[in-house]
Amino acid sequence: MSGATRGPQRALVVWLVMKTRTLLLLSVGTALMILLAGGALLLQLSNQESTTQATSLGSATTIGDVDVTVVSAAVTGERLVVSVEIGGVDDNDGIDSFRLVTGDQRLDPIAAQADGRCGSISVAAQACTIEFDISASEGTSRVLVLRRGEEQATWRLG
Repeated sequence: MSGATRGPQRALVVWLVMKTRTLLLLSVGTALMILLAGGALLLQLSNQESTTQATSLGSATTIGDVDVTVVSAAVTGERLVVSVEIGGVDDNDGIDSFRLVTGDQRLDPIAAQADGRCGSISVAAQACTIEFDISASEGTSRVLVLRRGEEQATWRLG
């Protein structure tokens, strides 16, 4: 009777060993595929242009459908005030395309209306300011980014 009991147990043990071996081989195969995919990604990245050149202050540039010139930037209290000349398209939410990237955060422009503050973009060029609350930012590096569609421009402000 003990021989009959050992038969099914032995078959079960062999089945488990085969399953474990199969799983190990599959995991090694998967790891190799991941390694090859990572190598292909590194090859693609190495062939890309490294970075975009920063636009200098005072230079007019066109990003997508917007013509913009960043005239100056100054810290006033806990705000960074960026003076711009902007136009080229009617876009009520166009100012939301700007971001300020600091060493530790990405900041959105202050949306509340105020005298001289940009509220929207119009076809006619307008001189106005874009303000950012930098009170919570500890970084000293400041880069203004404008992204319109697939195009992007950057300005190093400090």
